[in-house]
Amino acid sequence: MSAALVFGYTLAVAWLVPVLLSRLTRHGVSARLGLGAWLTAMASVLASAAAAVALLAGAAIAGLPRLAEAVCRSVAGRACTPVVYRSAVFEVPLGVAAIAAMLTAAVLAWRYGRAMQRAGRRTRAHAEAARITGRRLPVDGSAGRTVTGEWGGGATVVLDAPQPAAYCVPGRPAAIVLTSGALAVLDRDQLGAVLAHERAHLAGRHHLLISLSRGLAASFPGVPVFTRGPAEVARLAELCADDAAARRTGRPALVAALLAMGTGAAVPAPALAVTSGAVSARVHRLIDPPRRGRHARYGLALAAVMLLLTSVSGLVIAFAGPLAAGLG
Repeated sequence: MSAALVFGYTLAVAWLVPVLLSRLTRHGVSARLGLGAWLTAMASVLASAAAAVALLAGAAIAGLPRLAEAVCRSVAGRACTPVVYRSAVFEVPLGVAAIAAMLTAAVLAWRYGRAMQRAGRRTRAHAEAARITGRRLPVDGSAGRTVTGEWGGGATVVLDAPQPAAYCVPGRPAAIVLTSGALAVLDRDQLGAVLAHERAHLAGRHHLLISLSRGLAASFPGVPVFTRGPAEVARLAELCADDAAARRTGRPALVAALLAMGTGAAVPAPALAVTSGAVSARVHRLIDPPRRGRHARYGLALAAVMLLLTSVSGLVIAFAGPLAAGLG
């Protein structure tokens, strides 16, 4: 397996698979499988790119003549003769390209680690600020019983802010942050749906998945699978949390909670008013869920994409590792 072939596969996945996945996950059918498919595509590109760099590095360690021969034969096959790949005109540029590839990989890895470190610091600082400035949701009354009894323990912090908002803050311990504006527009059942949604985020470690995808986008600008990945991962994570909350509290309570949070006004559970943007799409998805046949078709398609990407990437790594070691 040649480096050129591995690079070709990497480029195909990085540029073509996002187009396919966007069509399969556009309507949020099989959101969990869609989320897995996007993450698998990003992991596949990383793995195959690393394998390609390993092939070039192994050839470079073996010496420029062998590197030149490996690249020349991967492009021209048997038409590549020693006269061609042993010439300085051919060897020097290839040596420079191999060194540049290794340096680029090192720089990108450093950028990714730095982006993740910065994101972690911001998250910890925000969590600490929320715990210091906020107050615990009272344990007395209906809201308190909802938090500590029906929906399980865990810190729920209330911040004084008029805009309805709810989000989770990862950490040890994790916390769910609500604004006073959210409490003003949510009734007991709707509050339970919001808390179930946020706890689904924490249980699924969605914050880690979003941070990882954003770090890749910052490290690999211009690569479609990474630049489009963070928005898709965040959107599908919201839909996964919606599905978990709907199973726990029922769709009517969750729909009413989304509308109340989106409009900033208390909405009775039977109301089906429509808001704009992402909330509207989530509401419509909950009100009119896909039929079983459509759900099965999309699920099979996404599972097939994941299986194909995983299988090919596994083969690339399995063959590239020993080959690179042999070249070295």
